[in-house]
Amino acid sequence: MESVSSMVKYLLENKPFLLDALSRGILSLGNIASEFKPDIEKSLGRDIKETAIVMALRRYGDEIRQHQKSAVSSNISGEILMKTNICDFNVLKSTNLLGKLKNLYEMVNIERGDFLNVIIGNNEVSISVSEKYYSEIEQFLSGEKLFNYSKGLVSLTVIFNGDFLHTPGIVSQVMHRFAWENINIYEIVSTMTELTFVIENRNSIKGYEVLQKYLEHMQSV
Repeated sequence: MESVSSMVKYLLENKPFLLDALSRGILSLGNIASEFKPDIEKSLGRDIKETAIVMALRRYGDEIRQHQKSAVSSNISGEILMKTNICDFNVLKSTNLLGKLKNLYEMVNIERGDFLNVIIGNNEVSISVSEKYYSEIEQFLSGEKLFNYSKGLVSLTVIFNGDFLHTPGIVSQVMHRFAWENINIYEIVSTMTELTFVIENRNSIKGYEVLQKYLEHMQSV
């Protein structure tokens, strides 16, 4: 059942810039309550006092900061690894494709530091790989339905020290920071100790700085 609190969360989560400002405590709650009031009243079908919306905003802000504090208190640190010249393919998942994916690991020289990540979704398969293998991958995917491919990408990987896997909020916090800087994310890959973002080369320095500042923030709080 919808409530003022649930509507506030819904509206904020569709506005990452406002959500980030709320988490930093730099948002004018009164102004945002006034902006949200018509949408909340329309959704709930009744008049709502702005003070109720302000209270919901304040509670949600406290909740977000508590999650952030939890992540920081987990004593997590990390280092950043950047790899350039990445390309990305998005393909329809098929029995034929799944049967030959293992051949990719024979094509790409991972031991020499070449990049390869394969993500198998419900209906699609994403392949991110070092751009020097572009022609080979294009031929490898011949006959498959290709939705999209992109060149000129970079991967930014945070290698964490600490219990990253069981610490809630880290991925969402980083994604909000990328959104704040208007950085589009092509792929997200996570393991037990690593978090990788594939982004455009033109955003590589900005993306690196976002991750570096986030790690510094975790260490300083």
